[in-house]
Amino acid sequence: MYSPFLIFTIAMIIKVYMSWQVIYGTGFSWKPLLTELPAIWAVFAIIELLASKRKLGIYLTVNLLLTAVYFAVIMYYKYFGIIVTYHALAQVGQVGEVKGSVFQLMHPSFLLIFIDIVAIALTLTFSKKARSWAAISAARLPRPVTASLLTVAAAAALITVWQHKDVINEVRQTEEMGIVNYELYKVATSGKDERTVAITEVTPEAIMKLKGIAPVSGGDKPAHWAAAQGRNVIVLQMEAFQNFLLGLKVDGQEVTPNLNKLKEESVYFKHMFQMVGQGNTSDAEFMTNTSLYVPPVGAATDAYVDHAIPSLPKRFEKAGYLAATFHTNDVKFWNRDKLYNALGFNYYYDKEWYGTDDTIAFGSSDDILYEKAIQEIADINKSGQRVYANLISMSAHHPFNFLPDTVKKLPLPEQFEGSFAGNYIQSQHYADEAIGILIAKLKEYGLWDNTMLVIYGDHMGLPVYSLNDTDRELLQSILGTPYSYTDMLNIPLIISAPGALQPEVRMQTAGQIDIMPTIANLAGIPLDHEIYFGQDLMNHTSNLLPERYYLPSGSLINNKSIFVPGEQFKDGVVYPLPGDTGEAPYPAQSEFDRALQLLELSHTYAKSLPPAEGHVPSGATRTTTQNKGD
Repeated sequence: MYSPFLIFTIAMIIKVYMSWQVIYGTGFSWKPLLTELPAIWAVFAIIELLASKRKLGIYLTVNLLLTAVYFAVIMYYKYFGIIVTYHALAQVGQVGEVKGSVFQLMHPSFLLIFIDIVAIALTLTFSKKARSWAAISAARLPRPVTASLLTVAAAAALITVWQHKDVINEVRQTEEMGIVNYELYKVATSGKDERTVAITEVTPEAIMKLKGIAPVSGGDKPAHWAAAQGRNVIVLQMEAFQNFLLGLKVDGQEVTPNLNKLKEESVYFKHMFQMVGQGNTSDAEFMTNTSLYVPPVGAATDAYVDHAIPSLPKRFEKAGYLAATFHTNDVKFWNRDKLYNALGFNYYYDKEWYGTDDTIAFGSSDDILYEKAIQEIADINKSGQRVYANLISMSAHHPFNFLPDTVKKLPLPEQFEGSFAGNYIQSQHYADEAIGILIAKLKEYGLWDNTMLVIYGDHMGLPVYSLNDTDRELLQSILGTPYSYTDMLNIPLIISAPGALQPEVRMQTAGQIDIMPTIANLAGIPLDHEIYFGQDLMNHTSNLLPERYYLPSGSLINNKSIFVPGEQFKDGVVYPLPGDTGEAPYPAQSEFDRALQLLELSHTYAKSLPPAEGHVPSGATRTTTQNKGD
């Protein structure tokens, strides 16, 4: 009879190769065995040394745990393009809300990783011979052999980890360490990989120096200062909206006719990029309102919301505005109840206020979102108070199959029907149609000429890592070039202020971190001597954007390209920005170092802020967030 050690070793080898094939595209090589087996054998050796009774049960449990790790790594990589760690387990409660996205990412073949567990369970249940084998399999391997194996295997695993602990790119680091070694390493070094600096080093001057920009000279007011002062400010965050959609035609039909028209009448930033972290949409809300980077691990709604955070809502409230945020989902999803309190919104309007009329995805449709929000803003204006409002769209949510047939109005070629790419385009066509309702309502209530409307995408919708060959071919057929990182990370930013801003297309590199200071400048909200990490896009054209998520650590976007490091800075990959046909220059080491330092300064600053309860940020009035529906 075969020992459990041998049986489960063979099972784990198969799972190792399955995982590596999905993540690294690896055919047969010895590398997966050399990196993964030592840690697995060390665990199995411990079982052999310590377990006698129920040894097979312990093997099955360990096998299930290791399988769950490999499966989680596969699924996470297929969406985010990075390697999941135990930190993401803190967000496991969010899975129920996005189960449709999980199922879309799950290729049926991925479930084969569990087949041995099912087979063993069925065999033990229905085969008396198998149960008798389970009873006698408690016999241990010879103790000297097992002890030697444990020593050698553990030493090999530790040496592998030590040799590659300084690899910058986590995907490459996992490939060199092995998945199990990497996960154990992240647990063992929890908190030790968060690099911080002294709070005294976090100054506006230090930030500007690291970003490579100079202040406006001579004490003059910056260009476009207070151009939209006194207007309502409505910031619309569009779910999963990517920039390639603007101007796109499929079979001669415009995908986004309303936004196409609006951008022609507005200031449009063509090279705008997402910068969100694990919190996705909620991270975009956080960054837009604070101009702080997302944390090293986890979502901002977990890491920072216990602090009193300087924000746009607080600054607008000081200027006499009422600050409100509108979202048709449950406010507790992604801890938004705490986020909105930390950001200082006066009111939030969520699912309880909106109800469930015309539900698409997780709440009322974008049509309902805009109709009720604009009516409420108009009512507040009647009381003599201006409004700073965040509207969070949601109907075009991954996996983009929530739309009822009655609202699918874009005629798509047959090859697009039912595809992931086709569903995405159809969903965003609906989102654009809802924008038409938003603009019509603003005009109907007499708000259009007294409003600055800011529209941007929260994060990508089509991960390059989860596209199949059909989707890649479909996207290439409409884009004219292969779909790449630059297409995935590129989101639009449109700023409309009728009569105050002249239409123009701006080509400088921009990120979500820059939205807050740009709005503040246009609205006449002073930020003198305050800490923020973005820049006013109306006055600065050079940029440096460090990225934390969707790209490995150390990645950055500069004026020419997207840079992704390899094992170290010197063996990275450069991707030219959209529309740049020339060869993008490799960034300087100093630029790479400055990007990392910016992230360190931001994290240090955010963690140094006083507690949210009982403390008021300097110069701002903090109020308790209330639900208007209460």
